[in-house]
Amino acid sequence: MKKSLLVMSGVLLLSTALTACGSKQDNNTAATDSGKQGTASAPVTIKVQGWYTEAQGNWNKTVEAYNATHPNVKVVYESMSEKGDSQEGMKKLDLLAASGEQMDVVMYSSASDFAQRVGAGILEPLDSYLKKDNIVVKDEYKLDPVVDGKYYALPGKMIEWFVLLNKDKLDAAGLKVPTEWTWNDYADYAKKMTSGDGASKVYGSYFHNWKDYALLAQNNDMNNAYLVKSDGTENIDNPRVRFSLDLRNKMENIDKSSVPYFEVVSQKMAYRDVFYAGKTAMLATGNWMVGELSQNAKFNTVFAPYPKYDAKDENGLTEVGADFLGIAANSKNKQAAYDFIKWYTTEGIQTQGLFFSAWKKADIAKNVDAILASGKPDQVKFIDKTSLLSTLKVNKSTKLVVPPTYALQQEKEFLTQVELYLTGKQDLDKTIATAKAKIEDIRKSNAK
Repeated sequence: MKKSLLVMSGVLLLSTALTACGSKQDNNTAATDSGKQGTASAPVTIKVQGWYTEAQGNWNKTVEAYNATHPNVKVVYESMSEKGDSQEGMKKLDLLAASGEQMDVVMYSSASDFAQRVGAGILEPLDSYLKKDNIVVKDEYKLDPVVDGKYYALPGKMIEWFVLLNKDKLDAAGLKVPTEWTWNDYADYAKKMTSGDGASKVYGSYFHNWKDYALLAQNNDMNNAYLVKSDGTENIDNPRVRFSLDLRNKMENIDKSSVPYFEVVSQKMAYRDVFYAGKTAMLATGNWMVGELSQNAKFNTVFAPYPKYDAKDENGLTEVGADFLGIAANSKNKQAAYDFIKWYTTEGIQTQGLFFSAWKKADIAKNVDAILASGKPDQVKFIDKTSLLSTLKVNKSTKLVVPPTYALQQEKEFLTQVELYLTGKQDLDKTIATAKAKIEDIRKSNAK
């Protein structure tokens, strides 16, 4: 594996040392030792740690369902963020790893976050557990999160992207619910749904400060929707990325139809709140929002496929992601942790009733029904099930790219250049050229 810690924080360096110490005792054995099951009088307690709030994740109900059928184990969920912020959660998980506190089942929200923690030695390989259960991951799941030939996690919720639209604002503009459209069509919709001025202004669009929103048209490239290739070389000097950044600049700084980047970061905007408050008519986002809408929707909401780069492209192509659930390398109850992960990523996520499953045996229509049934009736009534099912059925996932373990460093440098461009401090050519050079420097510094 390539060196991955040269530019990591002190937290991750410390956690690497700690987890390395904890993993010297038989690091990849199918837990017949440290994963012993509890007894009826003294059940094993394992912690599941993620960033979801209870409202976002319904985790208490989920672990209670598992505990009810597994009396020798007590699963406890711990949220790492009161706001449900995944990046805040990642930082706190790193601190836990560095401190040596109990960790058993840990979750990561993206392939790059997951890959970096693999490189830091925080996660236990799952191969021996999978072999014991005769599980072939690529046959069992829609995603194959293999890293250098080994498995360190299984996919929980499967993330595909689409566009949420405020139906009331759509109707007021005299626009139809899109069933197939391009990013240029999206920009046209945004202009037509932008209204008002100052504090009362409603934008047609909102883009968050994640890398996904800097790669709008790259995200539906079937072969590689990410900013680097699996070997760490750049994947940004191409027409799709240039188009994406140019589109954002026009919408945010010229047409004024999308919330300006400066406002997003300076006001620390939360994309959910912007949409729920009716301050944007459209939001390109992931399917986790269906479960959140079932709890929080405030107006009629319809769904449209992720926009295409070119009108000739296949409809519904979307980047794919997941929550990655793994065993902490320093867990003293690895077998119990693995058993919960296996249950959750198959049956459990359907019990949870909020997310879409990466399990191949899951049924989309039943998945939707379970999510809506778990919601609040006064909020579920605002969700247009017809457009939701239509969108989900045309969605087609691009290939999952599990990037090099140092990819988060490359993301950071890329987004630094994107910020300079969107705030008018440099042009597009310099943005791409500088980001390419930074990405290549990081790749070389992590080479063997």
